[in-house]
Amino acid sequence: MRTIWQWLGQPTLGRRISVLTAVAVACAVMLTGLAGWLVTRVSLYQQLDSELTEVASYTSDLVSADLNTMGGLAPERLRSINVTLLVLRSDGHTQRVPGERVTLDWGAEEMAIARLGQGSSARDGFADDGTPYRIVAVPMPDVSDGGQYALVIGRPLQPYTNIQFSLALVMAIFGAIAIVGAAFIGYAVARSSLQPVRELSAAVARVTVTDHLDPIVVRGDDELSQLTRSFNTMLSSLSLSRERQRRLIADAGHELRTPLTSLRTNIELLVADDRTGMLPEGARADILRDVAAQLSEFTTLVGDLVQLAREDRVEPSPEPIDLREITSNAIQRARRRGPGLKFDVELNPLYLIGEPDTLERAITNLLDNAVKFSPPGGTVHVLLEGDRLRISDQGPGIADEDLPHIFDRFYRADSSRNTPGTGLGLSIVATTVARHGGWVKAGRSAEGGAEFTVQLPGTTSPDELEDDSDEQTQVLQRVTD
Repeated sequence: MRTIWQWLGQPTLGRRISVLTAVAVACAVMLTGLAGWLVTRVSLYQQLDSELTEVASYTSDLVSADLNTMGGLAPERLRSINVTLLVLRSDGHTQRVPGERVTLDWGAEEMAIARLGQGSSARDGFADDGTPYRIVAVPMPDVSDGGQYALVIGRPLQPYTNIQFSLALVMAIFGAIAIVGAAFIGYAVARSSLQPVRELSAAVARVTVTDHLDPIVVRGDDELSQLTRSFNTMLSSLSLSRERQRRLIADAGHELRTPLTSLRTNIELLVADDRTGMLPEGARADILRDVAAQLSEFTTLVGDLVQLAREDRVEPSPEPIDLREITSNAIQRARRRGPGLKFDVELNPLYLIGEPDTLERAITNLLDNAVKFSPPGGTVHVLLEGDRLRISDQGPGIADEDLPHIFDRFYRADSSRNTPGTGLGLSIVATTVARHGGWVKAGRSAEGGAEFTVQLPGTTSPDELEDDSDEQTQVLQRVTD
């Protein structure tokens, strides 16, 4: 087979299939033809032996009655049924029909029948002129002189050999036609069946050259169609990812432009003041404070962008997590940012498999949001119960028209335009929670403020965590992919 491939060079899959089909059909044709030829040969020989045995039985009675004249048989009569015979005595003496020009070959098998006076034999042999014969020997009982004889009768094999040769020739011709036809049919079927593969190849080339991500038309419901659907799913995911990337870049450019413009203006004022002393007393200090605040806002924005990029691309490294500990760490950080606020905290056990750093960042973002909008002396409520974490505040809450967009990247409600922030914190929360197989929703608390509910799949017992770890890891990997 390797020699065939070397002869073909670097064959296509369609050519490989056609060659393999032709080889398979050739093997089938050869085996079928050989079996048919052997069956035909055996059948011909059985028929020939039966005819010769029948003629020998009838003729032996005639010859036994009158051995000297060979039963009065004439050569013409024997030639009319295309047989030749001779009588073999147990001492090796032979006698043939008067006028017969051909003498059959005889051997040990025929001599044994003459001496034993029973049984029969059939074999291929020759006449004295070299012509192939089928030779049958039968005993001759009750011969007139009382001796032991065998009647040896034969028929030329040439007609039967011609039949076998003709059969082999016909089988070879039709077999060759079948092999060539199978090769062409195999190539046509392979070419038709591999059309989706060629379309996939063309689509890949199109994506590479034109950057277009149009889906491929799916035909049928076979394995190649499933491959096409999978490729379309990949194209759809790639298109969605690219659109998200474009939107992120556009939104980031828009959000970065404002602090950079303001920062540039303030720096230009400071540079001009160094040359001209144009700023009134105390204005320089105010501008420097603005620059520091803008740099802080700019740093936060860049950090959020980096976090979003990590959420989109990082490979998960899950580990067992005690959500109480992570939430407590985030609460301590929030207390430092809101020293005048009260925190009503109730944390019940919840264990899960996940990424502690990203989860702590998400919870911190929710708490920072509560701290930012809580009034002085207000209370932030934190409740971890079952598989849900609820964080609520006593601030102005979220307007109904803002709820559908609250987790969109760079979205900021009109009421929060004057508060510090980038519009990325809640988007990071939604992305992180989704990566862990959970969900987050926003609403209004009983006190009128904002309330965020986070659901994370986990267990209340660390002993049960090992049983669920593989499943949760698969969820984390699947969401990441």
